[in-house]
Amino acid sequence: MTEATCSPFCAEIKSDFLAVFNRLLSLSALVLLSMSDLAVAQPVPNRSVVSAADLDFLIEMTRDVLEQAKIYPNQVASEDFGPNRTGGTLVRPGGRNAYPSFWIRDYAMALETGMITSDEQRHMLFLTAAAQAEQTWITSGGSLIPMGSIPDHIRIDDGLPIYFPGTYSYDLQGTREWGSLPPFGDAFFFIHMARQLLASGAAVAVLEETIEGKRLIDRLRMAFHVSPARQENHLVFCTEQFRGVDFGFRDAIQLTGDLLYPSILKFRAANQLAELFSLLGDEATGKQYYRIAEQIREAVPEVFADASGLLKASTGTSNQPDVWGTALAVYEGVLQGEAREIACRALAVAYEMGTLSYRGNIRHVLTSHDFDSDRVWERSMAPKNRYQNGAYWGTPVGWVAHAIYRVNPEAARKLVREYIAELRENDFRKGSDFGAPYECFAPDGYTQNPVYLTSVASPLAVFMKMGSGEK
Repeated sequence: MTEATCSPFCAEIKSDFLAVFNRLLSLSALVLLSMSDLAVAQPVPNRSVVSAADLDFLIEMTRDVLEQAKIYPNQVASEDFGPNRTGGTLVRPGGRNAYPSFWIRDYAMALETGMITSDEQRHMLFLTAAAQAEQTWITSGGSLIPMGSIPDHIRIDDGLPIYFPGTYSYDLQGTREWGSLPPFGDAFFFIHMARQLLASGAAVAVLEETIEGKRLIDRLRMAFHVSPARQENHLVFCTEQFRGVDFGFRDAIQLTGDLLYPSILKFRAANQLAELFSLLGDEATGKQYYRIAEQIREAVPEVFADASGLLKASTGTSNQPDVWGTALAVYEGVLQGEAREIACRALAVAYEMGTLSYRGNIRHVLTSHDFDSDRVWERSMAPKNRYQNGAYWGTPVGWVAHAIYRVNPEAARKLVREYIAELRENDFRKGSDFGAPYECFAPDGYTQNPVYLTSVASPLAVFMKMGSGEK
C-alpha cells in the first residue's frame, strides 16, 4: 500500500473557467501567504492541458470517488473492521473493499481538489496529530519508531496508529521487510495537511491549539525533523541498516542512499513551515525553514543527476531514473533552468517513444530503464510488471503532463486525452464489472484496487492549477 486544495479555495468548481477555488482566506492571511496561493479564478486557455468537457468529467468522477472513499461516523466500511469511531468523517484511499483505514498520504494528496470541507480537514488533521508517536519505541518485529513519527495509516475502529505498511495490527507492525524506520513521507504530508487547512479558511490560531498537551505547530516542527537527513544539505537518506520506505506509493520497493522523492516532499514542507511560522509572527524561524528549502533545491540536481536527463530515485539501492520523482521535482519548483528543461524533454521523448505510459497512465520507471530482464526496480517485493514494480498508475499523470507541457504542449494534451479515455471506458459508475479509476493496471489485463482516489484527485489538482495559470 501506499494519499492536496488549490489555494485559495471556493465552494464551487466552475468548469467553464477550468479552475476551482475554495472559500477566501481572511485578508490578513491573504497578505501573508505565498503569492502562489493567490491565483485569481481567471481562465488561461493556452495553459490548459485538458478540454472543458474532459475536465467536467474528471471533476464529477473525482467527487463521486471521494464520496465512495469517505467513512462517516459509525459507518462500517469493511466486514473485517468495526465502525468509524474516531468522531468524524475519514477519507480512505478508495471505494469498495480497498484499504479500510485512514491513510495519511492518500488523503493529503486529495486535498488540493478543494472538495474536502474545512471541518472534515480539521478532524483528520487533529486525529493524525494525536496519533503522533509520543516516545521512541521498538516494535515486536524489531523496527524503531522514533518520537514524533507520523503513522502510515490509522485504524478506523479504535484509532490506533499503524506506523508501517503491510499490516493493520498495532501489535505486529514493524517488520524489517517494510523498513527499520517508518516511511519518510508521511511527516511531510502531515505538514501539508495543516497548510491546506489554513488555506481552506481556518484561522491561524489553529496552529496554537493543543493536542495531547502539545501545540499543533510544535507537532508539525517535530515531525519535520524525524526523518534522517544529511547535515550538509538536508536531503533525506537511509542506509541498509536504518532503512525506511521513501514514499508510500512504492513501499514494496527497497531504496537506500540519498532519496529523491521524500527530499522533494521535504522541500515543499520546509516552505510550508516557513509560511506557517511567518503567519504566527515568528519570522526568524520561518527564515530557517526557507534556508532548508533552498539547500534542498540546490542539492537535488547535483546529487540525483542521471545521464538519461531524469533524476535518479536514490544514490544507493534501486537508483534508477525516477519518472514520478522527476516530474514532481519540476512541478514543485525544485528543478530550475537548464536542469528543468532537460528533465522535461526527457519525459516528453519517453512519451513519444512509448516507454513512459500506457493508456495515459504512468510507470514508475521507463520500460527502457528496467534494472534487468527480470526486474523493474533493483529490489522489489512485487513481481515484474505488477503493482509498484512496473504497472501503470494514474496518480502521477498531472505532474508528468505538466512537465511535458513545458516543452511539448500537444504531447501533454494527448497524454491527458488518453488518460481520460481510459477512465470513461472503465468508469466504475457503469456497474460492478467496471472499476476505473484503478490504483494501477497493466497491458495484460491486470488491475489493482478499483475506485482509487488519488488516481483522479492528484491529476485533477494539477490540471486546475494549470488552467488557472498558477502552474
